[in-house]
Amino acid sequence: MNTATMGAAAPVNPVPLKQDAAVIGLVGLAHATSHFSHLLLAPLFPVFIRDFGLSYSDVGLLMTLFFVISGAGQALSGFLVDRVGARPVLFAAIGCFLVASLAASQATSYAGLVLVAMLAGLGNAPFHPADFTILNQRVSAPRLGHAFSAHGLTGSLGWALAPAFLIGITALADWRTAYLGAALLYVVVLAVLFWQRDKLLTEVVVRPSGAPRGDMAFLRLPVVWWCFAFFLLSTMTLAVVQTFAPSILNVVHGVSVEMATLTISAYMLCSALGMLVGGFVAAYSQNHRWSSDRVVAIAMTAGALLLLLCATGWLGAVGTMVALAATGFAVGVGGPSRDMMIKKATPKGATGRVYGTVYSGLDVGFALSPLIFGLTMDRGWYGLTLAGAALVLMVSVFAAVGVGQRTATAR
Repeated sequence: MNTATMGAAAPVNPVPLKQDAAVIGLVGLAHATSHFSHLLLAPLFPVFIRDFGLSYSDVGLLMTLFFVISGAGQALSGFLVDRVGARPVLFAAIGCFLVASLAASQATSYAGLVLVAMLAGLGNAPFHPADFTILNQRVSAPRLGHAFSAHGLTGSLGWALAPAFLIGITALADWRTAYLGAALLYVVVLAVLFWQRDKLLTEVVVRPSGAPRGDMAFLRLPVVWWCFAFFLLSTMTLAVVQTFAPSILNVVHGVSVEMATLTISAYMLCSALGMLVGGFVAAYSQNHRWSSDRVVAIAMTAGALLLLLCATGWLGAVGTMVALAATGFAVGVGGPSRDMMIKKATPKGATGRVYGTVYSGLDVGFALSPLIFGLTMDRGWYGLTLAGAALVLMVSVFAAVGVGQRTATAR
């Protein structure tokens, strides 16, 4: 972002709202596509189990493979974004999703699904470093809080759309047609982004000559690893809610599978609403004494306490469902401030690399959480599973505070 125009006599925000809104909308569309692709396979797992004779372990391994490739690729793609710019990397990522959908429509065995998981994981890898590089360079500083809010909100909407889209078309036709529909969706998104490609152009970082290790210098900053730890821990909690909350509601409180699944949709929609509110909170905190890490800590603490209350079983079926949805809202409020926290901790010229490394913690959390908490679920320790998720979220609060304390080191 150009700060040269922000002199003493300049208006508070000389950049037109229309210009910022266009960039935010395009990046939000791309991010929704990424989250849609997180669930490119999962909603149709029952169909694959039936048609291909697979086990739950088989289909679970597909998601682990997706997030392992996405996590490793995300850390590496940040370097690529800094070297060639965010726009071509973003286009290539959506192209991977397109090929993955076409491959899924033609899959005839488990090996075909493995290929889909690998292609989708590769496509998902560059989104956070590419998205945040574009937002940080192309959106004016006073609107960054709202930009991060819209980014998180569109991601949640992408999660909400995928099951309805894939299952809806499968019910009307078949699952192969559903994947052809997804491929068409990716073509439309790619066409829109290419049409407005001038708004997605970013500057390539110029490296100092004679500094061969300059690319890796950011890895020596403790703040980067505190950010990574925060994402890993907070994502583990989200993975527990997405993966095991429906089963817990069904077994412990006798909630129907349909209502339990609807509760997860409510969680995601409340999270999106929380991110919308959180955008105003982040913008407000920029001009006042509240630091981003403090806002994040308060939001995550509220979410952890609500989740712990759910673990007790005292609230009953309806109360637990409401509390879970409220947990999504609380965590969502902290989302935009979380992204502001990472921005403040990022050294100049290393946006893609830092966001790629930090957000790979998200993929690691998604990959590890089902393995760890699956053990407690197998033993019937349902309350302990939710309590453990609450504890992990509370530990992430300390990681957020650690980021705030070490931000000055990254400057």
